Amino acid sequence: MKIVACVKEIPDPEIAPSVFCVDEQARKVTPLSGTRSVMSPFDEQAVELALRIRDARGEVTIALLSLCTETARATIKYGLSLGADEAFMLVDPAFDDGDSYTTARALASAIEKIGGVDLVLSGRQAADSDAGVVGCGIAELLGYPAVTFAIDIAVADGVLVVDRVLGDSSETVETPMPAVVTVSHEVGKVRYASLRETMKAARKPVTVWTVEDLGLDPSDVGARGARRVLRRLYVPVNNEQCEYIAGETPKELAGNLLERLSAARLI
Repeated sequence: MKIVACVKEIPDPEIAPSVFCVDEQARKVTPLSGTRSVMSPFDEQAVELALRIRDARGEVTIALLSLCTETARATIKYGLSLGADEAFMLVDPAFDDGDSYTTARALASAIEKIGGVDLVLSGRQAADSDAGVVGCGIAELLGYPAVTFAIDIAVADGVLVVDRVLGDSSETVETPMPAVVTVSHEVGKVRYASLRETMKAARKPVTVWTVEDLGLDPSDVGARGARRVLRRLYVPVNNEQCEYIAGETPKELAGNLLERLSAARLI
């Protein structure tokens, strides 16, 4: 069985918002130089679920796939140190400034090029943009069934049995392979990288593909192929004001509050 786990490098979500600069003219958010980058936590959950499937079945190959830049190698090595077998990086200036559609298109093309993939896993959403549509976009482009918000996966007789979380409950669904499954954070704690796997990660293969390697037209990916139109990006202005109502007793407080609400025509 071959599993591809799609991963994304993002600025550390624990970093304070104050270190980010919002350029309203360019409609971009730029972190300060030196800001730490990590694997999107939802994608970590996808890698963990892939590893659990291998723990249960044994004969499973896990490949990481990322549309990124060369600076993401440390994040990719981290994924390999968790136990993944190999990695594929899509690195090309033509991929820059794309949207969810162009990301899904590039990843889908790479999955076809890898070949023989039984299961594609991704986080339920990226922890930076929170769009949550790339996984389903990959499924649409490949013609695979898609299951979202998975918390557990079992494989039985060539069929995926997926437990998925709902708003107030959960459900179990079955789907044939190959399939795409997006993984929710309810999967639980991600394992630590062992010393043995960390040492092995340095020798695991990392393949880099460009737009040309994938047979894609540069006009169909990145900024040139993007279908999202970003009208405005700005920091919201907070004009909220707080008014304190005085009173010596609870009855007086209630009366004063009633008068103020009536004057404001809120009641």
